[in-house]
Amino acid sequence: MTLKKSDAEWRDILAAKHAEPVAFEVTRHAATERPFTGKYESHWADGSYHCICCDAKLFDSATKFDAGCGWPSFSQAADESAIAEHRDMSHGMVRVETVCAQCGAHLGHVFNDGPAPTGLRYCMNSASLDFVAKD
Repeated sequence: MTLKKSDAEWRDILAAKHAEPVAFEVTRHAATERPFTGKYESHWADGSYHCICCDAKLFDSATKFDAGCGWPSFSQAADESAIAEHRDMSHGMVRVETVCAQCGAHLGHVFNDGPAPTGLRYCMNSASLDFVAKD
């Protein structure tokens, strides 16, 4: 079930979390941050990455890898039910959009050019993520 909130409520939630300025446009309107500008692109600490909007756990740091694409990349989701996928035909391309299964926040896209064993590259916007360090 997707959490439903108004734009004003999402803006308030993101402001309270001190989210990046582009977080609302990225998560609620499927914008994309510029490559190599996100705070988690070169972030390698142990922990987990969660949805900035609803705190759902999305990825473990052990699955993060440097794809060289300019966005944080992961080879698999923390749980197969954490992320929903939709066909995205915007910008003259056919891609697979990824969204938080709990709140519908736009996260990024998934591609079939990642490392073994999954072969997947979840290319995420840093602005859609929040990091929780491992204890």
